[in-house]
Amino acid sequence: MENYWTSNKIINGLRHFVLVNETKEKGNISFLMVSVLDSEINLTTTYEELINSGNWHKGWINLSKHQSITAEYLRYKSINKGEDMDEIFINEDSLFNIS
Repeated sequence: MENYWTSNKIINGLRHFVLVNETKEKGNISFLMVSVLDSEINLTTTYEELINSGNWHKGWINLSKHQSITAEYLRYKSINKGEDMDEIFINEDSLFNIS
């Protein structure tokens, strides 16, 4: 599975993400995606959403700064100052597990 993805829509002001975990539960596959620029911005998505929805592009698209980091990001950071941030746990088989 490709580890680097660009969201076709802005997510909390950012668009470049890495797939850090793949989880299989009851036959369903889900992925933990983390922003390349800010680990506080992360989401879990399904295989269907990632591969078939048209909302994601494999790899990183070369975007201008104002396209990849929008004013929405500054608004998000001013409202969410790290409070209530969920910890990110990296699976042992993740490419990003460095322990």
